[in-house]
Amino acid sequence: MVIVTGGAGFIGSNILKKLNGLGKDDIVVVDNLTKSDKYRNLVGVKFFDYLDKNDFLHRLEAQQFGNVQTIFHQGACTDTMEYDGEYMMRNNYEFSKRILDIALSQRINLIYASSAAVYGNKTTGRPDDESPLNVYGFSKLAFDRYAMRRAVGAEAAVVGLRYFNVYGPGESHKGRMASMVYNLTNQIRETGKARLFGAFGGYGPGEQKRDFVNVDDIAEINLHFAFKDPVQTVVDAGTGSRRTWNELAAAVMKAHGAGEIEYIDFPLSLADKYQFDTCADTTELRKHGFTRDFKSLEDGVAEYVGAVT
Repeated sequence: MVIVTGGAGFIGSNILKKLNGLGKDDIVVVDNLTKSDKYRNLVGVKFFDYLDKNDFLHRLEAQQFGNVQTIFHQGACTDTMEYDGEYMMRNNYEFSKRILDIALSQRINLIYASSAAVYGNKTTGRPDDESPLNVYGFSKLAFDRYAMRRAVGAEAAVVGLRYFNVYGPGESHKGRMASMVYNLTNQIRETGKARLFGAFGGYGPGEQKRDFVNVDDIAEINLHFAFKDPVQTVVDAGTGSRRTWNELAAAVMKAHGAGEIEYIDFPLSLADKYQFDTCADTTELRKHGFTRDFKSLEDGVAEYVGAVT
């Protein structure tokens, strides 16, 4: 048995599809469908059972799911603009702690979603660069540190994946938190313009940088750590290559065969909350045997835009 929390969400649903591709459908999907549009990500996916997140923990603790091999814990509040710290910590920290404690007691592999938000404005993914700019990033960092302390001597895998800028199918329900590939696609459709931030903080117009990674690669990383000898680690889940927003917009416009860039003023309210330059350090990921080549930004964007247009 495999459990995927956040299974109706963006990355969770892509993990489900990967599992189905391996012939696995003995899966329990855990999610919260208050925002019901997410159900579309489960249409056509094979799984054994669906469970609301509020019913999940006590059933996991009571071992009602039989022999659980792996939990892919993707469920979380992912809104980086959410400022209710109590809500964020309850969802991203306390809930995750309970899953980890149960997984350790039952020797269940736990592969969980962390975030590059833990690094704040630092450009590299080194542990001494952990300096989140918002409570979302702090919630992820706090759990990473708790998980690695608790995982010492564990008999099962405990792996945190610090996702960088993930894009791809299954994210339409995320609204403003969807990737810029999705949002630029909508902007070009509606206005013919791709809007990017202008010059600010020493960066020219559209020259802020991100490590853009396709969700298919992210799903592969999750499965890699689930089906290998168990390790306890936190790794950066990104390509190890930084690209500008201008390059991203160019790829989206090329895929559409239309559009032009429009620069807008950088909002001063984001000055101390915005990541200007991010890039994964893939050293730890490669050390643990992930040898797959990442999909290029141009290929990934062309494939994704072709699927949603």
